Amino acid sequence: MKYASRMMRGKNIWLVPLLLALLVASVGWWADRQLHQTINRELRADLSATLDANVTALEIWMTNQKRIAAALADEPRLKAVALKLLDQPTEGFTNRAALNELSRELITGERLQERVRALGYGMVHLVNTNLTVISDAGRRRSRQGNKVPEELQPKYTELFTSGEAIIITPFKLKPPQIPQRGSNRPNRTNNDAQPPREIFGPRPGFGTNNPAPSFDGPPPNEPPPARDLTVMQVAAPIKNSTGETRGALALIINPDAEFTRIIGVARSGDSGETFAFDAAGTLISESRFDDELKRVGLLADETNAVSALTLSLRDPGGDLTQGFIANTNTTQPLILMVERAIEGEAGVEIEPFRDYRGVAVVGAWRWLPKYGFGVGTKIDAREAFESLGVVRRVFLILFLLLILASLVVLVFTYRQVIWRRRLTEAELKARQLGQYKLIEKIGEGGMGIVYRAHHSLLRRETALKLLPPEKADAASLERFEREVQLTCRLTHPNTIQVYDYGHTPDGIFYYAMEYLDGLNLHELVQRYGAQPEARVAHILKHICESLAEAHALGL
Repeated sequence: MKYASRMMRGKNIWLVPLLLALLVASVGWWADRQLHQTINRELRADLSATLDANVTALEIWMTNQKRIAAALADEPRLKAVALKLLDQPTEGFTNRAALNELSRELITGERLQERVRALGYGMVHLVNTNLTVISDAGRRRSRQGNKVPEELQPKYTELFTSGEAIIITPFKLKPPQIPQRGSNRPNRTNNDAQPPREIFGPRPGFGTNNPAPSFDGPPPNEPPPARDLTVMQVAAPIKNSTGETRGALALIINPDAEFTRIIGVARSGDSGETFAFDAAGTLISESRFDDELKRVGLLADETNAVSALTLSLRDPGGDLTQGFIANTNTTQPLILMVERAIEGEAGVEIEPFRDYRGVAVVGAWRWLPKYGFGVGTKIDAREAFESLGVVRRVFLILFLLLILASLVVLVFTYRQVIWRRRLTEAELKARQLGQYKLIEKIGEGGMGIVYRAHHSLLRRETALKLLPPEKADAASLERFEREVQLTCRLTHPNTIQVYDYGHTPDGIFYYAMEYLDGLNLHELVQRYGAQPEARVAHILKHICESLAEAHALGL
């Protein structure tokens, strides 16, 4: 019995790796769910924290910009000169000499240009309540006498109404229209106007000893036209002694050096990005993917091309970085985070959606009504869920390896059973079971193998039925023993007689039966053909009588 038990364990050993594979699959499924939930929570927290950090940094920076502008506008000596300049009539510019003298005093005498540059600003404008620039420092080409651009006028009106400093988000600065010499000559068109130069940072030839730009037209030998510039403004009111707002001091900020840098103070991974956008869904900060945007055709492949105030944040419908070509005949919708932010919704989305490159991303967003623009932070979904992908691949590899191991063990076990059976047969042919010498195999059925054997003492032929070890499980042994016990009780002349029953030390069970030397029915029909009806009836009668006795005993 111990040998038979070992055989059964050997036969079923292939189930071990299969069960392990199922266990790994179950654990993997559970771990995947738990890890996915954990990553989702951490991703939400990370995106929210990144967005909060950037918005906080941006608000601190903008508050600081307004404080600097307000402090500068409230500086007593500078304010006194600025109020004199603001009190001068500007209609018709009949008092050019006085305007130029006061402008020179403001810019050089009060070192306004030098102080502004020391604070990191590129230009400074003095704007009156008629929305006219009456003094301008920091550029070779002056905007004096020009109206504030139309799109900025509502913000200046807000400043003059509230008396509070304002931030004007990035906008395109057009080349200025320059008043011409003589009151009867029209201004140049934008196409004829010369571009701004050297707006940000020091430049040679403009120090404290330089005269202020005047109303008398441009200096000679100006450079050729250049592209529009992207700038921001922070403006603070200039108030007289009674608290009445008489004008505004506007400082010009380079958004590439300040705004974009501040808004990207915190970002995740290699693909994380925080950006700002206006109510039309246009990018107002610079994308970190400008080079990639040029390759996919979203930006002109030019040295000076930038995404700020150029790129519309729309879903192209597919991954442009993988060769997808967007349909230019239809207007694509805004990307999910921008659309929801413009609608006033703040949130986090960790189900991947496409960004303006068509790349699957996850992100967080918020609209800042105080400043009139939105801020979003995002990261490529591939990078965000990279750890989950690694764990999934590990579990998949383990599962496949265990399935492969199960198949290998199954094949090995099957081959082992076949070879063991052949070996058993060979051994049986060459061995003797007690008093029985095995001669040849007669047949095989579901319950065992039958051999023709020779009894050594009785000197007679015997049929020996064996139950091989690989079939000797508990149920088979019980059936085998029951078959022997019941067969021994059969006495009908047409039933084979059982003489003996036993087993060998190595677990082979057997019983010895009467051996009949002759033809079975199959061989009879094969050799002699169909039998006469009378003979068939005679044979069937004796078979039925034998079966009746067996049935009566419950066999």
